Amino acid sequence: MTKHVFVTGGVASSLGKGISASSLGRLLKARGLRVTMQKLDPYINVDPGTMNPFEHGEVFVTDDGGETDLDLGHYERFIDENLSRASNATTGSIYSSVLAQERRGDYLGRTVQVIPHITDEIKRRIRALVAEDVDVVITEIGGTVGDIEILPFLEAIRQFRLDVGRDNVCYIHVTLVPFIGPSGEQKTKPTQHSVTELRSRGIQPDVIVCRSESPIGEGLKRKISSLCDVQPSGVVNAADAGNLYEVPLILHDEGFDAEVCQVLRLDAGEPDLTEWQALVDKIERAERSVRIGIIGKYVSLPDAYLSVVEATRHGGFHHGARVEIDWIQAEEVEGLLASSRLADLDGMVIPGGFGERGTEGKVAAARFSRENGIPCLGLCLGLQMMVVDYARNVLGLAGANSRELDPATPYPVIDLMDDQRDVTDKGGTMRLGAYVAELQPGSKVAEIYGRTVVSERHRHRYEFNPRLRHHFEGTTLRLSGESPDHRLVEFVELDDHPFWVATQAHPELKSRPNRAAPLFRELVGAALDRAEGRNPHLFDADAVDAAAVAAAAATPASA
Repeated sequence: MTKHVFVTGGVASSLGKGISASSLGRLLKARGLRVTMQKLDPYINVDPGTMNPFEHGEVFVTDDGGETDLDLGHYERFIDENLSRASNATTGSIYSSVLAQERRGDYLGRTVQVIPHITDEIKRRIRALVAEDVDVVITEIGGTVGDIEILPFLEAIRQFRLDVGRDNVCYIHVTLVPFIGPSGEQKTKPTQHSVTELRSRGIQPDVIVCRSESPIGEGLKRKISSLCDVQPSGVVNAADAGNLYEVPLILHDEGFDAEVCQVLRLDAGEPDLTEWQALVDKIERAERSVRIGIIGKYVSLPDAYLSVVEATRHGGFHHGARVEIDWIQAEEVEGLLASSRLADLDGMVIPGGFGERGTEGKVAAARFSRENGIPCLGLCLGLQMMVVDYARNVLGLAGANSRELDPATPYPVIDLMDDQRDVTDKGGTMRLGAYVAELQPGSKVAEIYGRTVVSERHRHRYEFNPRLRHHFEGTTLRLSGESPDHRLVEFVELDDHPFWVATQAHPELKSRPNRAAPLFRELVGAALDRAEGRNPHLFDADAVDAAAVAAAAATPASA
């Protein structure tokens, strides 16, 4: 029978429920178990698709076109499984479903209430992930215990243990153990109060994950165990880590996965963490560094570009290099052109987005990278602005733009397709989910991917305008990837540039820490080549060693 793990959070938001849940998924998979994951969000929006990035961070898109919470990105990166729209549900989608059933008469005229109708729908969403090829479903409950919005979800998962049996459910609660500077102590009281609130809703946690700035001692663990009625082995510490991917190893050393297996009566062998340990070791050993600029509209909230950042770092992992992110506000790019900030970049990413704000800055960044040989990767809107730059500044098409940004542009090089123009529901014009592209043999992107047919996820409305394609044919901007019916341009690249490549897709969504997305892998590789060309001694290990020996020999012993 499929086992279920429910992860709740207390004390404060952004403690790392998603990373804790993802780490558990990684550890259980390493034990040979088949794992899938799910996020239940208390907000009333039907999905994050229409939410401002400043409100909610990035929208993570699944292969089947689901617009989901960014935690699904963590899930996929850690457990290395492609999830679906079924792995994310919100209060809005749950109530919409219940109200639709009521309108159809499915409830036969009965009064529709939170209990049992809303809680039953929540439980149905959880059961939807149960399958013969799934051993464990890990479900994270968004929000914080004590929030009014979370109450139906807590009631649903409380009932769930009664429905499927005590040995088939494990409750995990993630809390904060803060350090109080003036007293010089770590305090357990917030954890005690949070667990008391959870128990008042009928849920007794089996495992408590204590988040802290520094490791907590065994005495505090015993205190939490005693006051929260949790086995001593069920109190685990997740202190701040040097990097995200170290967390599964930390939690394994704390006995986290062993305790969960004990609660669920899972007879699973010891985890094989060889590959994950090698990844962490490689990250920690990285000596080279590379500076990548992200030219964004939402840089004041880095979570808006979470998958872009992680995919860029994955590219660094592949090359054994640290990636330093330089956040550059797109609206400020034109003012930075006279400074050295852009010139000092080893590479840049122009990511996606919607709306006019900051787009001229993205065009200016595209031009600067093109003219100065700076490796540049364009994603979605990034591709569109790189095409606009080339149209204006190389082809001489004055006023070229996207019709989304300038409806009166004389050269709408980016436009809606003809079959989308009369659709009044903007959601109906979105291209969402995985789409296949055919790459031009001999192109840079075909070489990068190692094949000529690829699939990447999309989230956009406007496309390269095929009516103006003739302006680009025979130029140095190669239209190197297309949809199988040749209607849509999916990839472009510049022939006479170290790396000036763009895609209409979002390849960052499929990147993995131990298997970087190909375009990000090669972007970082090109950036390293640029950095080495500008600072050859930084990358010459023999020269560095020789310099260190010489410096030591020249240093007086008294120093």
